[in-house]
Amino acid sequence: MTTRRALLGAPLAGLLAAPALHAQPGFPNRPLRIIVTYPPGGVTDLMGRIMAEPLGVRLGQPVVVENRAGAGGNIGVQAAAQADPDGYTLLLGTAATHGVNPVLYANSGVDAVRDFATIGTIADMANVLSVNPSRLDVKSVAELVARGKRGNLIYGSVGNGSSSHLSAVMFMKAAGFEAVHVPYRGSSPAVAALLAGEFDFLFDTTATSTTQIRAGAFRALAVTTGRRASALPDVPTLQEAGIAGYDLPVWNALFVHRRTPPEVLARLQSAFNQAMDETTQQRLRGAFVDPLVVPTAELPQWLEREHARWTQLARDAKLSVD
Repeated sequence: MTTRRALLGAPLAGLLAAPALHAQPGFPNRPLRIIVTYPPGGVTDLMGRIMAEPLGVRLGQPVVVENRAGAGGNIGVQAAAQADPDGYTLLLGTAATHGVNPVLYANSGVDAVRDFATIGTIADMANVLSVNPSRLDVKSVAELVARGKRGNLIYGSVGNGSSSHLSAVMFMKAAGFEAVHVPYRGSSPAVAALLAGEFDFLFDTTATSTTQIRAGAFRALAVTTGRRASALPDVPTLQEAGIAGYDLPVWNALFVHRRTPPEVLARLQSAFNQAMDETTQQRLRGAFVDPLVVPTAELPQWLEREHARWTQLARDAKLSVD
């Protein structure tokens, strides 16, 4: 079994091997679209836009980003599931769309794991626990927990059922306090609200929090991964800050309808693997995230593990759409 850390350090030559299948003649002969399940400006949107250009170059057709936000990403999943399974509509999926939403929206009629095949993984990142010191002047996780146990704290998230929301729920459960949840429609409005001092703390990705942290507008208390984030090497992990066993990385990956012809899927996977070159990986690092490269042959097993992991976390957290 390939671990996340092993994948990040694996040699590119082996990981980027293209499938041996050949695409249908003429595919693609018109532009493709990537449905992004969150609004512009957030990390999911950013990952889609970073991948769209090099993927389009390898496919020989433009790849455009289309934002379909709402319901924790489920609206975008539904739109992609209802599109023709011809390979021209791609889905930028997340741990939320493929692990949390099957629990939250069990009766939606779509299931991202069942309805989509994986083209390739993009990024692996931490959520950062941040406060606005002008509203809540705590300097450590321990101080935040002590303040939380006195009550009346409010936390924001990038959406109900998002990894941001789940990160906070799991943190508060482990720390032994509760706070009022205010969900926003994506990272950009949540970050803007924390900047305005509308709530006390936020879990959001390194991609969308690092700039504010480096500028001093936010104070980073900890990251959710078991290792420190490369973008914020001085910020401790939650495990280091006293929350034992806490390790919750966030990923993005590209998917296509499961009924897409196999040769078209193979063409997309081959083009994606070529697009995920060192230049693209440097762009991802420049956006404060770590690239995640999984060999094509291992994608089904990888998704199965991630789905099981996030589904169980959502059930343990007793998340609901209310």
